[in-house]
Amino acid sequence: MGFLEFNDVGIDLGTSSVLVYVKNKGIVLREPSVVAVEKITGQIYAIGEEARRMLGRTPGNIIAIRPLRDGVISNFDITERLLRHFLKKVVGTRIFFKPRVVVCVPSGVTEVEKRSVIDATEEAGARHTYLIEEPIAAAIGAGIDISQPRGNMVVDIGGGTTDVAIISLGGSVLSESIKVAGDKFDEAIVRYMRKKHNLLIGERTAEDMKIRIGSAYPRKEQIYIDVKGRNLISGLPQAITIGSNEMIDALEEPLQNILETIRNLFEKTPPELASDIAENGICLTGGGALLYGMDKFVSEHTKVPCYVAEDPISCVAIGTGKVLDNIDKYSISAIYDYKRGDYFEA
Repeated sequence: MGFLEFNDVGIDLGTSSVLVYVKNKGIVLREPSVVAVEKITGQIYAIGEEARRMLGRTPGNIIAIRPLRDGVISNFDITERLLRHFLKKVVGTRIFFKPRVVVCVPSGVTEVEKRSVIDATEEAGARHTYLIEEPIAAAIGAGIDISQPRGNMVVDIGGGTTDVAIISLGGSVLSESIKVAGDKFDEAIVRYMRKKHNLLIGERTAEDMKIRIGSAYPRKEQIYIDVKGRNLISGLPQAITIGSNEMIDALEEPLQNILETIRNLFEKTPPELASDIAENGICLTGGGALLYGMDKFVSEHTKVPCYVAEDPISCVAIGTGKVLDNIDKYSISAIYDYKRGDYFEA
């Protein structure tokens, strides 16, 4: 019997969303990683998209929380219940067919954080859990052949972390993970609106602005949207019109942090690999790659070609799926077996 069975599962356990891949079926679930909980009893009120709609809108006895922050588990119990809910949704309740699960983690997580992911996944019903670094999964999902002795740079901009890795011969040669990504973009927009327009907006409004008019590079034609919030001077609701060029100013700090990480990694890169990357280009994955002009921004400041993967949001989950489907090809360098303390061999 092979290592993986028909119901084995790959999970992209992200700060913003959870994507689940089932072997031979593809991505079967894509839900926000948000849970609404009753404060006193701890009872789960809603999970996923239903809970996300409650962010900032719950009564006093219910809180909508995101149990993963900056790419790691911040609330173990809620994460375990979130995973249990999603696993039951995709695998069913057949206790005799507990799935083996491959979970993606940021490249910079500590051993304690890895252990926390393993424990939460197995508490949720997995028979055995393996870990794979997000940049490697993202590269595989983007269609890069990581087994070749050629350097490829992947920048995976998720919700909680940005992972930058240089990959060759099936593994990470160099990698760095920073806790600056989609969430920090939202926070930067909230700060900008407060400072520049005296308007207090919520997390969901900031995210909507980022999706609709967020820009890392000037657009040919500026676009505008009406933004509603609370005026900090009058204390009353107010609507103002914001243009996309303002978002470049709003997002300057987190974008510069990501750029600095890319530059730092280039400084440590062996010349042969740097030459390969200059030829192959930098691959952008993750939801942050969809920010308008992100590829142009990185390319202009690094003088290296840059491109966005075909389906950047799903790249990590697709990559996990490809590992599940071709375990012999990726087993030695891609999958870390925490219990054995080494890389899994089929």
